[in-house]
Amino acid sequence: MLDHSSKFPAATTDDSLTDMLRGLRLDGVDYGRCELTAPWGIRFPAQEAARFHFICGACWLRVPGGEWIELKRGDAVLLPRGIEHALASAPGEPLSPLEAYSVREVCHCVYDVCGGGRGETTILFCGSLTFNVDAMHPLLRMMPDVMRIDALTASEPAIPHLLDAMAREVGASRVGSGGVLARLADVLAALIIRSWVEHGCGDTSGWMAAVRHPAVGRVIAAIHLDPEKSWTVDSLAKVMGASRSGFAQQFHSVVGETPARYLTQVRMHQARQWLSRDRMRISVVARRLGYDSEAAFSRAFKRVIGVPPSHYRGAEGAPGFSIGGDR
Repeated sequence: MLDHSSKFPAATTDDSLTDMLRGLRLDGVDYGRCELTAPWGIRFPAQEAARFHFICGACWLRVPGGEWIELKRGDAVLLPRGIEHALASAPGEPLSPLEAYSVREVCHCVYDVCGGGRGETTILFCGSLTFNVDAMHPLLRMMPDVMRIDALTASEPAIPHLLDAMAREVGASRVGSGGVLARLADVLAALIIRSWVEHGCGDTSGWMAAVRHPAVGRVIAAIHLDPEKSWTVDSLAKVMGASRSGFAQQFHSVVGETPARYLTQVRMHQARQWLSRDRMRISVVARRLGYDSEAAFSRAFKRVIGVPPSHYRGAEGAPGFSIGGDR
């Protein structure tokens, strides 16, 4: 069986988006093909894993706050932090959890879903994406809650072939289908992000600004690719190719916080991964991140994460996620 530890696919050119996504890796994917007939409505609870939906037909998306957004054939939606939302054949349809429909596990982490009434058929390709970082990691936090792509197939002509391959894997139930689908979902998520960056909203702050600002993008990529390095404001300014003061001002205006604060957040989230997933000792993590003492590291960790590092030493690793929500 193939594993899910491949690097997140990136564009072929050496741009800031490519660099920023190199530090983002998929650790797990749950994937489902949903064949639904109107009327239908599915409620997706909030979860730590990201979600994506690709629409083959037409439906409506309800986001927090109650607003309904019409989705058409070829549209795609990525929710990087897995916020609560719903999909339905029409606004106001009664909503049920995914488990209320007929759900068949084709193979490990791959599901076939059907149900609804007797009306028009809509096919959805849905998935949960568990990244190597959590939803509050600075890189994912910079993304918007909902990344919607109109007519994704127009800007990404490979998408129909990719979805055909995914559908064949679901139907064939072959050995290794889960791993193959994980990699196809990996590519699909990367294409959604790239298409959104190229054709999405014109936001001039946060994620969009960082991606579209090559110099800031290089700095963020450098931090995420090597959080253990003894970065200083001066060394990060050299990555950008700017003076210390000019770099700090520009970074803050684009990202919304100081370079030192952003760097500390990245390091503490990396530390949490080492503690909970890799079971490292606190003293080892502190030394690896360049802290002179375990106490100094613990203070910084609690300031960013909200609990002391010992909390994660006693916790199990992050749970898996199904397309219906947390398992």
